[in-house]
Amino acid sequence: MNDSDARGRVVSLLPPNATDAERALEATTATASDLPVPLRSLWNPDTCPADLLPWLAWALSLDSWQPYWPERIKRQRIRDVIEIQRRKGTAKSVRDVVRSFGSSLAIREWWQRATPGTPHTFDVTLSLGADVPNTAEYQQDIVDEISRTKPVRSHFTFTAGLNATAGVGIVAVARPYIYRRLTATAD
Repeated sequence: MNDSDARGRVVSLLPPNATDAERALEATTATASDLPVPLRSLWNPDTCPADLLPWLAWALSLDSWQPYWPERIKRQRIRDVIEIQRRKGTAKSVRDVVRSFGSSLAIREWWQRATPGTPHTFDVTLSLGADVPNTAEYQQDIVDEISRTKPVRSHFTFTAGLNATAGVGIVAVARPYIYRRLTATAD
């Protein structure tokens, strides 16, 4: 790195016995600090360029990343990653994971059933949002994230639904739910 003296001349920090290669390297890197690096916008999921989002997700230790996710979902996953990692192993972290995918869920733990179930089990009922991919692959991504986030000792039953709203006439509104039942267990 170079400094300037009182007359404005560039002063080298290399010792007098520096090699030509070291001097060339110093001259080449002398202006590197002049390059603008917008760190605040690069580390912000809302302002980071879309093509750099995978790197930001990696830097924040996001557990999974798929290129086919909508950009809105990618940004939300990055926004929520620290809070999810902080509370991993809790029901809140499972809810936050599903919310970051643009969906909602209902969790019913074993002790909340009419007749208590097997200890350390829970039921997950997922309702996909209207503007998220409705594919088996996307639902599997959500199940995988639930599996990574849930308490390790717990097992769950997964039910996926599509939440749709339709109007009938002027007065009535119908909310049909279509569910598919899956059972997920730890390998």
